[in-house]
Order: sequence, then structure tokens, then C-alpha cells
Amino acid sequence: MTDRHGAHPRRADSQADPALDLGAGVPLAEIPDGATLVGEVGGERVLLARRGSEFLAVGARCTHLGGPLGEGLVVEDTVRCPWHHACFSLRTGRALEAPAFDALPRYETRTVDGRVFVGDRLAPDAGKGLDTSAGDGVERIVIVGGGAAGFAAADLLRREGFAGRVTMLSEDADPPYDRTMLSKGFLQGAKTEDELGIAGPEGLDGVTVRLSTRVAAIDRAAREVRLADGGSVAYDKLLLATGGAPKLPDMPGADHDAVRLLRSLDDARAIVARLREGARVVVMGASFIGMETAAALAQRGCAVTIVAPREKPMAGVFGEAFSDMLRALHEENGVDFRLGREVAAFSEGEAVLDDGTRLPADLVLVGIGVSPRTGLAEDAGLEVEDGVRVDATMRTSDPVIWAAGDIARFPDPQGAAPIRVEHWVVAQRQGQTAALAMMGRVAAYDDPPFFWTKQYDLSVRYVGHADAPAEIRVEGDPAARDATARLLQEGEVRAVATAGRNADALEANEAFRRC
Repeated sequence: MTDRHGAHPRRADSQADPALDLGAGVPLAEIPDGATLVGEVGGERVLLARRGSEFLAVGARCTHLGGPLGEGLVVEDTVRCPWHHACFSLRTGRALEAPAFDALPRYETRTVDGRVFVGDRLAPDAGKGLDTSAGDGVERIVIVGGGAAGFAAADLLRREGFAGRVTMLSEDADPPYDRTMLSKGFLQGAKTEDELGIAGPEGLDGVTVRLSTRVAAIDRAAREVRLADGGSVAYDKLLLATGGAPKLPDMPGADHDAVRLLRSLDDARAIVARLREGARVVVMGASFIGMETAAALAQRGCAVTIVAPREKPMAGVFGEAFSDMLRALHEENGVDFRLGREVAAFSEGEAVLDDGTRLPADLVLVGIGVSPRTGLAEDAGLEVEDGVRVDATMRTSDPVIWAAGDIARFPDPQGAAPIRVEHWVVAQRQGQTAALAMMGRVAAYDDPPFFWTKQYDLSVRYVGHADAPAEIRVEGDPAARDATARLLQEGEVRAVATAGRNADALEANEAFRRC
């Protein structure tokens, strides 16, 4: 979404003293203008920020996954989380940009005799709530898809007080959940289903959510969504957030019960049900899903082999130095690699490679990419070209239909050609942009794409977009998992990847926003 927070970023670099009691007061001289300080109030971690003679206090932990905001980036009256780049208002505590949706707690402050005191905790800003007081005559927004973009749009419509009805149609049997956790904590056994929620329980208050509901067609003339069960839902504005479908391997044995995809919570449940200590798992593909699931299952005690056609895992995204770093990390954890190879068949408990090698396999996990689910848009006559073509507001070629997430082909904020990005935070922020646009607000998706991957105890963050970098400049020591890679196209840095350097990723994010 358009950044309205000013152009003078400052790394928080907060003094963080767990014993510092902000309720007892801090001398003003210890907090210069623009500085932040982390301490405690009533046993809770609090971030105190100074803006001239004004002091603002909010919770010090990101409401997404608990990232330390004292290590984040402050820009004007906002702070951005160092882990997954959620952005919050220091004034209201409100979550301004995904992946966080819940507001930070706020605290009152007062200045007395040259000291600033942090006082009572204030109610968080939960948003306005949907306004349906006008009855049947209100505007109707229908969201097709219950994933990242769909939830983010519905949540923002609620928080902004949209005066109308919102209906979400989801093929999933489960309410919206954090899909990124499936290939990480959930498969590892470190996260339960109860810990997969995206936001607090009020996130979909007032939204009509229809699960296990498949949309068969869009009737643009009648402005109706036709359902597979024969029903229909009328809309005034429509958001398509149908996501992507995992690619299926074209090989004998692909339909065997031991060959599994990972896209939904149901998929993850089925995989976990087949696992046991020491289970032999062959992972097809060294993509994000492949590498993350390999790490999760290795930590669970499985014997994991990654089979992939390219010689350098993830080198096309991060470059060879980071590829070597990730491969070494996996090998340290017992993962075997068969690179330059493909799984050609599954038979009798074995994965058969294209060179004839037979690998014992209790489970074959397929992670060879996804395809955008654009069928509804194509059948409806929308403009489709490697995704649904949208403008910066996420509006399609039909003025009352928007598209967001994996299916959206949108103007690159850093370049001329449109791009399509299959990442969680991008989808969430595009859903938020579409929600604002459907409400008639001024909105444009101009955020630099951001994603992360967590494998074992290492998080790699990536900001920007560089399809085919001509040059990669590496700073630091990837072997020590402390490095920054700058990816250049036409002599300009178009993307930045970091390992162990959260501040570099934050600063790159802000620099791209100012371009």
C-alpha cells in the first residue's frame, strides 16, 4: 500500500533493559528526540518513543509472531518489525501493514519534573467493525478465497468500518489460518492447529464465511457468483483471491497415497498422520516448500533426501553463495541431496530417479511449484496473461472486480513490466490494497515485495524483485550465516537478501519505498 509515513527512517536500536521500570519514570535526557527505549510496565514489555516533546508508548512485541520491535525501524510515527516487516502506528498501536493484523497495546504517558512516566495500559485499537445498519440496501462485497489475500481484505474492511455486507467463499474446510506455518512449525511438531491463527477472534466479525464452498463461475452481466452446489451469491464488488494450485508430478505412481502435496491444513494433517520416528522421506524439489519441509521433517526425526533438477538449491532466488549456505545447513542436519536428478516414478515403497537410482521412501513430498488458479477469471472474460492483469489498485479489466495474491499480475513498483509474486505477505498487502480501493479510498500497491524462509534456526529475508540478476554482491560471511546479498539488474540494486542481518533487510525495504 502507499507509504505515507515520511522519508526519514531511523533504526530503533533501542536500549533494552528488562529491569528498567518505565512506570517509575525515565529522565528526559536519556531519550533524545527520535530515540526509542524498551522497558517494562506491570511485567509487560513496552516500547517508548520520543517525538519532539511528545512520548508514545506501545507494546514491544509484534502481534504477528512476537518480533522485538525495539530492534525494528522507526519512520516518523511508525515502527516496522525486524522479523517479517509488519508495520504499526506508534500513536494508536494499530497494525498498518501485514503480516500483523492485531493492534499493539497502548499506554498513557506523562511528563513530570524532567522525567517521563509510562502509565496505564489503554484499550487496543480493534477497528470500527462492519456497519450493516442500512439493512438490505447496503453494498455487497464478495471475496472468493479464504487465504492470505482474502482474509487480509475482509479484516481491513471490518477495521475500516465498511458500510455493507462482506461474504467470503472458501474451498477450504477450515477457517483462515497461517499457511506459512504448515511447512515449518506444524510439520516439525512445534506448532499445533490451535496456534495457526492469523489474527485475533474478532478478525472476521460480521463477515459471512462459507467454508467448503466452491465457485463454479462468475456471471458478470448479472453480477453473481455461481456456486458448484447450484446456488449463487450476488455482488456489487468482487475480489478474486483464489491463490495457486500445487503442480502435480507427471510420473507413474503419482496417485499413490504415499505421494503427497502440501498446500492446505488437510494436506498437512495427512502428511503428519503418515510420519513416524525415522520415516524415510523423499522431497521432490528444492523450492521454498521443498527446503522448508525438509528442515521441518529432519527436525522431527525423519531421514530426508531432497531430489531436485538444479545443481544449486534456491540459487535462482538468492544466488550461489546463499545456496551453498543453505545446502550446508541442511547437510549438517542430516539431509541428503540428489541434485541434477528428478523422481521419475514411485513404486513399492521406493522413489525411482531418472538415472535408475531407487530410494526407499515411506513418503514422497512434492514441492515443485504452483500454478495460479486463473480459471474463473479466464472463463469470465477477464484479461489474463500469466495471472490476472490488474492495475496498482488491484482492479481487473472489469471495473467492479479486483484480484490479489498469487493470481494477480501487477505493475512492478520498481520497474516497468508487470510481475506476479507468489508470497504470503505480498498477497496479504494486496488484499489490503484491494479492500481500500473497493471502499473508494486512494490506494495503490507500491510496496517492495517481501518474503522470508525459515530453515532450522536460520531465517533468510528477501526484499525487492530481481528475476534474473546480472550481478550479485555479497557482504559478510555466508558460511557463518551472517551476510547480505545485493542483486543487481542494469547496474541497480533491485533486491536484497539477508541472513543474520535483519537491519539490512529493513533498510532495504525503506530504501525501495523511497525510490
